[in-house]
Amino acid sequence: MLRFDILTLFPGLFCGVFEESIVRRALDAHLVEIELHNIRDYAPGKHHVTDDVPYGGGGGMVMKPEPIFYAVEAVLGHPVQSQADLEAPVILLTPQGRLFNQSVAQELAQLSRIILVCGRYEGFDERVREHLATDEISIGDYVLSGGEIPAMVLVEAVTRLLPGALGDALGALKDSHASGLLESPDYTSPPEFRGYRVPEMLLSGHHANVERWRREQALRRTWERRPDLLARAVLSEADRKFLRRLEEEKRMVGTEERAGQ
Repeated sequence: MLRFDILTLFPGLFCGVFEESIVRRALDAHLVEIELHNIRDYAPGKHHVTDDVPYGGGGGMVMKPEPIFYAVEAVLGHPVQSQADLEAPVILLTPQGRLFNQSVAQELAQLSRIILVCGRYEGFDERVREHLATDEISIGDYVLSGGEIPAMVLVEAVTRLLPGALGDALGALKDSHASGLLESPDYTSPPEFRGYRVPEMLLSGHHANVERWRREQALRRTWERRPDLLARAVLSEADRKFLRRLEEEKRMVGTEERAGQ
């Protein structure tokens, strides 16, 4: 079982998010456990203040270190003097973190426990980064109001990789990005709709040819839409030959268009 401990100032934002679909089934099957912890509950003083103005001036507010340290210690059940005292990774959800992708999701799916800390305001006191957090993750090069939505994204992406989480045991292996490529086109019944037909190859019943077609379609779609992924994908010689053919076709079309001008 993989346990997620999510530390947030706004636990209400998670209401309903994990109550449907794959995450709900994973919870019911005891593949994952998700616990929400309100950081404000661990802030000292009767007003439970969790943020303050930055030293040196500047706009915005900064999340104070004490509530986050105390919350992590409460979750773990013991004091944390250094990162060596952590038996689970403490991940900050922040736009300054490493970019989340399928490879990172696969990495995290191997763990048994993950502590996620949702940032807010102008971010964390640097002492949280330096002396408590073991990792920082961003879901993209843009800014959100807090780390709650990134936490939801991470939990969803990681959970679906756990054995038994999907109805199809091989489903996660077929997804876009799982192999480094975008997924090939999918079709279902009816075989014809408003004159639009399913490709004959998919109706042929020839499994080897279907798999080759799907591989080539995945390569074509990635080449057209996300060519940057091809530099990191594991490609066979047959894959490279197909991509060279696509490049040659593109050059020929360009030559014909110039000749017609």
